[in-house]
Amino acid sequence: MHKSLTAALCTALALATPAFAAEPDSAELRATAARLFQPIPEMQVLVEKKGFTPDQIELGKWLFFEPRLSKSHIISCNTCHSVGTGGSDNIPTSIGHGWQSGPRNSPTVLNAVFNIAQFWDGRAADLKEQAKGPVQASVEMNATPQHVEDTLRSIPEYVEFFAKAFPGKKDPVSFDNMAAAIEAFETTLVTPNSRFDQYLAGKDTLNGQELKGLSLFINKGCVACHSGINVGGQGYFPFGVIKRPGAEILPPNDKGRFTVTNTASDEYVFRAGPLRNIALTAPYFHSGEVWDLEQAVAIMGSSQLGHELNSEEVKAITQFLHTLTGEQPRVEYPILPRSTAATPKPAQ
Repeated sequence: MHKSLTAALCTALALATPAFAAEPDSAELRATAARLFQPIPEMQVLVEKKGFTPDQIELGKWLFFEPRLSKSHIISCNTCHSVGTGGSDNIPTSIGHGWQSGPRNSPTVLNAVFNIAQFWDGRAADLKEQAKGPVQASVEMNATPQHVEDTLRSIPEYVEFFAKAFPGKKDPVSFDNMAAAIEAFETTLVTPNSRFDQYLAGKDTLNGQELKGLSLFINKGCVACHSGINVGGQGYFPFGVIKRPGAEILPPNDKGRFTVTNTASDEYVFRAGPLRNIALTAPYFHSGEVWDLEQAVAIMGSSQLGHELNSEEVKAITQFLHTLTGEQPRVEYPILPRSTAATPKPAQ
């Protein structure tokens, strides 16, 4: 979405806000929320829709936890996207190859299948394309497609598993199929049945403070950027529609989507962060410099909406955001096959 259009939309929503009622009308609020958001579907429904097989999903799980995909044999996908800690690593920016610090905060892998694109700047169209990026990034896993294929082909169990997961392929062990298998597994990492999803389904699962927060979230204009099934992740917006945050939150050398499009209007434009499970994934924003969710809400109010939320409003919205925490996927850590003499040795 273009910067000027985004500003107009957010500002219009903010200016159109009615006086905040202490007790929002429950039926009207639920009906409005149902138009703006959708519940997370059950994992099996999503997998069937995508057409992934059990073998592809299981292979993808092995690969998601496989540190030998990295040049150092230390870093796996789960290192930066830990399924046990909200799908992220809970540090400002991830630590990669040679203990290098990455440039941006690690987005959660949970519910990432619902995003319009992957990475903060949207440079990967889907999870398959995204899976190839960190493996090859020098600051992350620092490997190459050839390294990955040589490693996997050197381990008989992987050769057998790839043949089962991708039957009929002339050469099933490939960098492309590695990414496809990881995509299949990551598609299962969804968090349905949050209290908010139950509310959308008609249950009275939100208390008075959380309902006030939902009402504010809608009426103050947060939904201009954070709506849909993932409560965000569906569009690109400038960080600082009304007032640009300071350099400690918005590093001046990270121009966001501009590095992808080379379009001037995309400077400091980022994909709107999905807010599902946001209470689990501190620190916040692409810089990872804000640790407190209430502070993040206050910054969004002033930077994106041009509205200084008072403490009561900040607390109410934050309480609503806590209702977006869904059932966390339970993943059994796989016992990976042993290396062989032919497996490439780790390198620093």
